[in-house]
Amino acid sequence: MATSTQTQDTRRVRPGRLLGDVIVELGFCDRETVEEAVREARASGRPMGQLLLEQHRLRDHQLGIAIAERFGLKFVDLKTVEPDLIALSIIPETAMLRLDAVPIGFRDDGSLIVAMVDPRNLLATDDIAMLTNRNVTAVVVTRSDLDALLARSGRLGGLIDNEEPEPEEAVAAREAALEQAADDGPTVKLVRSIIGQAIGQGASDIHFDPDDGELLVRYRVDGMMRDVTRIPARQSARVISRIKILSDLDISERRASQDGRMSLTLDGRRIDIRVVTVPLVAGESAVLRVLDPGDTPLSLGELGMDDADRARVEAALRRGHGAILATGPTGSGKSTTLYASVVLVSTPEKTIMTIEDPVEYRLARVKQIQVFERAGVTFTSGLRSIVRADPDVIMVGEMRDRDSAKIAIEAALTGHLMLSSLHTNSAPAAAARLVDMGIEPYLVASSLECVVGQRLVRRLCRECRRAVTVPGSDVGLDSAGEVTVSEAGEGCMHCSETGYRGRAGLYEVMTVTEEIRSLIVARATASEISRLAEAQGMRTLRDAGLAKVRAGETSLAEVGRVVG
Repeated sequence: MATSTQTQDTRRVRPGRLLGDVIVELGFCDRETVEEAVREARASGRPMGQLLLEQHRLRDHQLGIAIAERFGLKFVDLKTVEPDLIALSIIPETAMLRLDAVPIGFRDDGSLIVAMVDPRNLLATDDIAMLTNRNVTAVVVTRSDLDALLARSGRLGGLIDNEEPEPEEAVAAREAALEQAADDGPTVKLVRSIIGQAIGQGASDIHFDPDDGELLVRYRVDGMMRDVTRIPARQSARVISRIKILSDLDISERRASQDGRMSLTLDGRRIDIRVVTVPLVAGESAVLRVLDPGDTPLSLGELGMDDADRARVEAALRRGHGAILATGPTGSGKSTTLYASVVLVSTPEKTIMTIEDPVEYRLARVKQIQVFERAGVTFTSGLRSIVRADPDVIMVGEMRDRDSAKIAIEAALTGHLMLSSLHTNSAPAAAARLVDMGIEPYLVASSLECVVGQRLVRRLCRECRRAVTVPGSDVGLDSAGEVTVSEAGEGCMHCSETGYRGRAGLYEVMTVTEEIRSLIVARATASEISRLAEAQGMRTLRDAGLAKVRAGETSLAEVGRVVG
């Protein structure tokens, strides 16, 4: 099925124009130069494009663009697009050399993107479709880029083992020996390549899910899951065992969940990863949460907070006391907002201490404590120690229970600047949540200075986004006319065929005024607090999302998905 589909797709884009005509139309060469090259090509029996390259009248990337245009395909510059390491190892090196084609990525539907110099090579696309049992989409690359890819695939060869599964006894014996394996073993390389590729794509999570004996590898990128590759049954147990060894877990324990951590150094960067293994009916699953600290935390402006909201947060930070909370669901960027706030208030005149789980960024001049429950270091115990040390600024990664929330609120009342996160759906709901946790309303009202509600939306890919016309009312304008905004395109290599690349924050910033304090003491609902906050100038998450739609940063569909 995959073969016939690819054959039909390729034949639909058979050229209707000559390559020379395309080169002229694109302005790469004049007509006289092309006609001269055509005559020489006929006389020598060599390709016209190759002759133009040798005569330095055409550059290799120009030839690639012209070939792609002729066939109605995409041209990919591999100097700006990083190939998928898993795709590079999905078929044998010998097959790539024979077919003169290299898999470089995956589309959302699981089909394979294959780099070729000559897209007329139907034999190559059909063979790759049969070898991988996937649909194949051809893209055009330059000869030099393809040769470099073939050399690279040779260095990565042998990572994925496609032989038949071994008996369980043999697999168990190999697992036991895995602890003694050298660092250059195929399974070691495969696990490292999967993690390295995930980090390169900006993935926050890596999932190894058992599926019919195999392991389905999936990445969460920009908040969305995508299938990456399948690890054959022969290697699946060894991959899970390797992950356990790196995380200091018991490789013989398959009936109970385990939690661990690992650290890797990739391209000179230290990457921390939290690991959880879960026994499922279909087999053992592993989930890796990638904590890539990068260079430094972003500023509030770089996170996507607009000038008015940023001014509100900075005004609260300058007060030097009270509680500032970042709220939202898991994965909404609360920790990043807290780090950006800590960087903003960090000066040599202040002492800053944090208690976190995990410590995602290492900050200069900041004393950071890592939660370690097995050693008795919890948010509650760590926070008590911090308060006794009397710092100027305290950051608590999360208010998880009544005890930690009570200590944090009391610290905010005694002259400390307290930064923390809380799981609520909106900024106005934070006060009610604290009251529900057992904190007296008058303590909440007295301590809170500012609450930031947030979500993350995907940014539109600037390479393939397209313009659409919608009613002004759909994007928050009073105008009855239509306006032009952007929406996701069909996808391209720059965005891994998703139409989106990267994320930006949506924020609602509620300054706690005297009127809002009165509502909190009166145990008002989140809706009542929200109405007053909006009347006092708070912009809601929905309004923040529509502003980004009008600015061309994201789409209406994405705002609807995230905010509703």
